[in-house]
Amino acid sequence: MCQHQPPCPSADSADRESARHVAHHPEQGWSLLCNGVLLFEDTGELLPDGQIIAPHRPLGTGKVMTAA
Repeated sequence: MCQHQPPCPSADSADRESARHVAHHPEQGWSLLCNGVLLFEDTGELLPDGQIIAPHRPLGTGKVMTAA
């Protein structure tokens, strides 16, 4: 699928999220990457083979911020 040089990481690669954006729809919360991965704004992914990768946002510090 990828025509770039050097080619983008494949969909089964650990760094698949670093592939180039082919379509970007922030208003809908998703992007299509060059390797066929659908990347969602919550960091979830749908791979070309139908496999679902659960959202993997970094966890917060657990501290609650209060207004002064």
